[in-house]
Amino acid sequence: MSLPWIRFDGTRLTDDQGRPVRLRGVGLGGWMNMENFITGYAGTESQHRAALRVALGPEGYKRFFDRFLDDFFADADASFLTGLGVNAVRVPFGYRHFEDDDRSFELKESGFRRLDQAVRACARHGLYAILDLHAAPGYQNQNWHSDNPTHQAFFWQHRHFQDRVVHLWEALADRYRDEPAVAGYNPLNEPGDPSGEAIGPFYERLEAAIRAVDPRHVLFLDGNRYSTDFSMFAEPFPATVYTAHDYALPGIARDGAYPGVTRGEWFDRDVLEQTFLRRTEFMRRTGTPIWIGEFGPIYTGDRERDEACLRLLADQLAIYDEHGASWSLWTYKDVGLQGLVHARADSPYLRRIAPELERKNRLGTDSWGGTDRNVRAVMQPIEELFDREFPGFAPYPWGRRAWLGLLVRNILLAEPLAERFGACFEGVTPDEAGELAASFAFDACVVRDELAAVLRANLASHPAP
Repeated sequence: MSLPWIRFDGTRLTDDQGRPVRLRGVGLGGWMNMENFITGYAGTESQHRAALRVALGPEGYKRFFDRFLDDFFADADASFLTGLGVNAVRVPFGYRHFEDDDRSFELKESGFRRLDQAVRACARHGLYAILDLHAAPGYQNQNWHSDNPTHQAFFWQHRHFQDRVVHLWEALADRYRDEPAVAGYNPLNEPGDPSGEAIGPFYERLEAAIRAVDPRHVLFLDGNRYSTDFSMFAEPFPATVYTAHDYALPGIARDGAYPGVTRGEWFDRDVLEQTFLRRTEFMRRTGTPIWIGEFGPIYTGDRERDEACLRLLADQLAIYDEHGASWSLWTYKDVGLQGLVHARADSPYLRRIAPELERKNRLGTDSWGGTDRNVRAVMQPIEELFDREFPGFAPYPWGRRAWLGLLVRNILLAEPLAERFGACFEGVTPDEAGELAASFAFDACVVRDELAAVLRANLASHPAP
């Protein structure tokens, strides 16, 4: 299917006939950038891959990931999304698909071919792709989703890492410069520059480098502090959309209530809208289009809470409609926490990892969707010590308590759990490894019907122009 070019026209996006366009779709988290809560492992993608390489051996490892990357997003997925009514897919990827750390600046064709796979599947089904560098060398933020095994974002401290990202985006821009099915480039997901002083100059450099190769495609730039802070921007770049992420606390806290009180704060539709307005103030003040690059609740299996989360989601979608915002729901497919589609509970993959998935959930090693309920005997004395000795300690980006959780639960406990996860695959043959990965194929998965119904109803009531 031939798609019209997406263009930038003042305060809105249009197609090449001048008709206004709102990009509404999903994020393809967990595919070319894996995350622990999405596919069930502990720790970071690199730790996960290292553990599976040991357990499966070179051939089993290759068969597993080749099948996983083939099946996780294919024509059946794109067809389902088109039937739902969305028109865009945000495609996250990690730099390691394109470049090895010991051979920096030597780009690998295999990474581009994988990205082509998603772009072409989207194009065949009338979906735009937005290309999103989700994990950069040196780690652009402090958390697992940038494949960061530490709590430091070294990207902002070392020019070498920034040079490699510029080089990669020059190559990506060259490859897709004539591809209308690519709506645009999202060059850096959720940057976390603690000083706030490096991100502005880096974006200026990156924008100039991409525009020198490809002046046509729209840029989608995330704000600092995980795409919530735009204070470092003065005047917008030409043909650039600034993208906010808009997670609502009741939707991501396991003890959330909506409408109601979550962690001492009242949340209702008015609060959601005020949060949206605060996070998009820069876009509205400068008259640039709004794109909510990520948002969406988690689902815990508690019926009452999950129903409240769906009400919350419906309210967010209505707010975005009222303000003409484009959006990308996080995330499309996973093992059952947040995805629109998820692997079956009785799939070969989930049956095999069940013991370590239970241990991971019990110890709360995932930041997203995890809880420290069962490790309070460990966390509470540490928190109290810091309260006494370092009451003014408020590390970037989310403060003292989140920092301690990151260090103890998401790093210290997650590292040995990553090894234990790998042990689940010991004795698996290469053929069996491929069959395990096939658990993520669309036909082997389940649609979260209640979530699909909310999206379908919203999209039907506000059809794409």
